[in-house]
Amino acid sequence: MASQYVLLALVVSILLHVAYATAATTSVNLTAGATATAYDILEKNNLPRGLLPNGVRSYILNPDGKMEVTLPSECDFPITFGGQKFKFRFASTVGGVIQSGSIHEVYGVRVQIKFGWLGLRQADRAGDQLTLQVQQFTQSFPVSAFAVSPSCR
Repeated sequence: MASQYVLLALVVSILLHVAYATAATTSVNLTAGATATAYDILEKNNLPRGLLPNGVRSYILNPDGKMEVTLPSECDFPITFGGQKFKFRFASTVGGVIQSGSIHEVYGVRVQIKFGWLGLRQADRAGDQLTLQVQQFTQSFPVSAFAVSPSCR
């Protein structure tokens, strides 16, 4: 009889441990094979999918909006707007905090302006304009410039 109580106590303890561990997990780890892609997350937050290059391998989205994206390797691509050419460089891991119409605390993304590389800090959408904050500089682009995910070069 005592062994049945010990077994019952052990089973209850294991179930409580599993329930606690599940409740304590705050991040959602979805891979590219999941139903929602990193591109879907951008679009659900009113941001263009072209903010990420093609080839996202996986991503992690935490409930607080922190998102980290893994690419196959470092990635460069140009964007031409108003006669000016901007080159973007993505590290193999990039991220930031995403919310409706905005990504802030961006890391892993640099923009070449003239002869220097500057870190992208934030992207905000207002209507048909996407404003990028690159360190102390701000540049607006039409959202259509980021409608399609670019291919890495």
